Amino acid sequence: MLVLQSPQVIQEMALRWRREAKIAFVPTMGCLHEGHLRLVETAKKLGEKVIVSIFVNPLQFGPNEDFDKYPRTFEEDSAKLEAAGVDLLMAPTKKDFYADDFATLVRVNKLTDHLCGASRPGHFEGVATVCLKLFQVAQPDFAVFGEKDFQQLRVIQQMVEDLNLPLAIVPEPIVREADGLALSSRNRYLSTDERAWAAHLPIAARRAAEASRRTAVTVGEIVAAAEKEITSVPLQIDYVAVASEKTLIPAPRELPFSEIRQPRLFLAVRAGNTRLIDNLSLQETP
Repeated sequence: MLVLQSPQVIQEMALRWRREAKIAFVPTMGCLHEGHLRLVETAKKLGEKVIVSIFVNPLQFGPNEDFDKYPRTFEEDSAKLEAAGVDLLMAPTKKDFYADDFATLVRVNKLTDHLCGASRPGHFEGVATVCLKLFQVAQPDFAVFGEKDFQQLRVIQQMVEDLNLPLAIVPEPIVREADGLALSSRNRYLSTDERAWAAHLPIAARRAAEASRRTAVTVGEIVAAAEKEITSVPLQIDYVAVASEKTLIPAPRELPFSEIRQPRLFLAVRAGNTRLIDNLSLQETP
């Protein structure tokens, strides 16, 4: 596996590869877990060459968020990626990606107005900007994103469509721990008690899914089912919402659930100081 830092060198190599092979790309911020490796597995099925990036992107962190303490485990991550058969690990520094006079941000309107976009101002501008840069450097035919960050996935899909970027965005289902908690690099922040509380988040999603199958149910009744489970333990709710996968606009509580096309449940909570998110399709729940 090649490990390269310079965006220019990586781009030149990717352009040569793309003449003869399909490139599949997985962008990450490191601290890799089984969910990331599942993305790599999918990438290997899509392309003859697989590029993975590790870059903790400062643009997507707010002033009071965890950029400085975000877990960085580069040597361990590199070993995992080499074992997984990755061809190139892209590992730029902040200076490599953002010069002192860097002045461009990418904003995807509407999709970023609600959910995490309301809670984390500027976050999705940072995500869209870094992804556009990563795509320009890696020159992929395919880029694989997990559905755990579903709003992020939709933002990137919209950006690629709007800007006519020549690549396909490939979604990958959420990978979960044995008790249902979505895998996340931030899970390692959780204390023993907080980890036990966090296990109620996927249970809350199931309670909402069960409520959604009732006849003539409203959005408020579905949301209330999830909120009841979450508030049974010391979790702080950021939001619980039902929204269309297409628009990501939270539906009013009084709206009949049957009127929502492509409904999905979105959850964000804090366990202590750790922010956790999850989501679940309500279209074909078992």
